[in-house]
Amino acid sequence: MKKTLAWILTLALSLAALTGCGSKTETPADTNTDNSAQTEAPAETALSGSVSTNGSTSMEKVIGALSEQFMTDNSGVTVTYDPTGSGAGIEAASNGSADIGLASRALKDEEKAGGLTETVVALDGIAVIVNADSKVENLTVEQIGKIFTGEITDWSEVGGDAGTISCIGREAGSGTRDGFESITGTKDACKLDQELTSTGGVIEAVAGNPNAIGYASLSAVEGKDTVKAVTVGGVACTEATVLDGSYAIQRPFVLVTKTGETRSPAAQAFFDYATSSAASQLIKAAGAVPVAK
Repeated sequence: MKKTLAWILTLALSLAALTGCGSKTETPADTNTDNSAQTEAPAETALSGSVSTNGSTSMEKVIGALSEQFMTDNSGVTVTYDPTGSGAGIEAASNGSADIGLASRALKDEEKAGGLTETVVALDGIAVIVNADSKVENLTVEQIGKIFTGEITDWSEVGGDAGTISCIGREAGSGTRDGFESITGTKDACKLDQELTSTGGVIEAVAGNPNAIGYASLSAVEGKDTVKAVTVGGVACTEATVLDGSYAIQRPFVLVTKTGETRSPAAQAFFDYATSSAASQLIKAAGAVPVAK
């Protein structure tokens, strides 16, 4: 009897083992399965690096506003601005010490032939300014030319109180000076009592001298109560009159780059932004007239 039970138990265990061996074995997940559909596309690489701009002091408000917004939108990028004047900015673009030069005048033919390209980002009126207490309200382009060349020397000759006129201007190489002299026909003929290296310096000098006259960018003069912008030929210097061309003394704000040269991704992105319609409101707020549609 015992032998029979032992035999039955052995048989049962053998059958159980056979059943286990014959059962279906689950296959582990295939690690080689194509997961391309589940893999997320790589995130767009954030823009980084630095962009150096150099040149026109008249473009300070415009370039400052554009740089601030661009850096807000692209936290990995730093945009710098060195206010050296248009001539120095053009040279910086030429020799590669700046990614983008800034000039408040059009490039000359020889500068273009030397491998530079201009891109107009905005227009700017050159306001003719006198002391806030001056009685003079309007001057013609011809009168302005004669004042700066010394043909008219006393304010009484143009409707003001008697007093010797003191002419304040910018240094050689300034885009503001170049634009002013080109339009008023005073190239290389101005007789200046003071020759200053910044727009702000001219405004301060005119504000401090009741007999002074000078010129400065529209964007720098707006909101100032220490100087007064006279009308020129009866036309005020405003955004609207600059855009429609009725204000005579105006010039372009120019981005200067090396012709055919590939810029860094950050510099190219800043250039594209500055010349796009997306920047128009910032340029307007800075006192200049945007040209992008």
